[in-house]
Amino acid sequence: MGNRVSRDDFEWVYTDQPHTERRKEILAKYPEIKKLMGPDPQLKWVVSLMVLIQLVACYLVKDLPWKWVFFWAYAFGGCLNHSMTLAIHDISHNVAFGNREAKWNRFFGMFANLPIGFPYATSFKKYHVDHHRYLAGDGLDVDVPTAFEGRFFSSPPRKLLWLFLQPFFYVLRPLYVNPKPITSMEVINTGVQLAYDLLIYLMWGPKPIFYMIVGSILAMGLHPLAGHFIAEHYMYLKGYDTFSYYGPLNWLTFNVGYHMEHHDFPSIPGSKLPLVKKIAAEYYDHLPYHTSWVCVLWDFIFCDSLGPFARVKRKYKVAKVE
Repeated sequence: MGNRVSRDDFEWVYTDQPHTERRKEILAKYPEIKKLMGPDPQLKWVVSLMVLIQLVACYLVKDLPWKWVFFWAYAFGGCLNHSMTLAIHDISHNVAFGNREAKWNRFFGMFANLPIGFPYATSFKKYHVDHHRYLAGDGLDVDVPTAFEGRFFSSPPRKLLWLFLQPFFYVLRPLYVNPKPITSMEVINTGVQLAYDLLIYLMWGPKPIFYMIVGSILAMGLHPLAGHFIAEHYMYLKGYDTFSYYGPLNWLTFNVGYHMEHHDFPSIPGSKLPLVKKIAAEYYDHLPYHTSWVCVLWDFIFCDSLGPFARVKRKYKVAKVE
């Protein structure tokens, strides 16, 4: 269990991502899948309820002892905030109001961002587009760890630390791998978030702020729900760089576990992804999938073949904007 990982580089491949071709095949055979594309009318109401619940929770923790604030931040608030990041993921694909109302989706993402405690939604959208367009692209897909991460976090204790620090790598990695100019929407996102945090602080003090921010960080690090970060694209089986998960935690995470289906059809809301698998079953039933995000995390830490280097990487011929 104390061995270092056996990999010393990424899995470089020289083929296109499989999702483009499979999407074409499925749509040719099952054109009715196009009817699943478009906004999810329930999403805005579910997200609004989650924001309200977290607002009430901020009020309830304001007078608790710090140890209980920490406990509820991890056990409840963090779970809800992690779920909210996946709602933001869906919103980034314009499934709250549809592609024709892109700006309303961006503003609604900022609203969903409020309980998380730090600005996130608009920057996530900016980079997530590249994750789909250039999956595993060297210098383009910032979801892929850096070579430093692969070399340094190579033993079980270090991989455990890496999982705990994941939120910070997700924030800092884009600035190094693929820096982009700050947009006006990001400035608005930051201003709205700071104003909300200040309002919460002035009304109820520092404990609700701690509850929101620390809960978000903990739940995106070493937490059962955070297993999806690893499950989605780490190479648990050679030759595959996207995996689905069909377990019950999908109920809390807007079906992000249906990740193979999501990359095939990113414009279909998470709520309808199980229908994609049902309609085009022969395209998915034979593919490997995960059954437990907790087991994913355990194997990642203790399996010698897994670590930050256990990712497929591709070269894309694109002109990057300086």
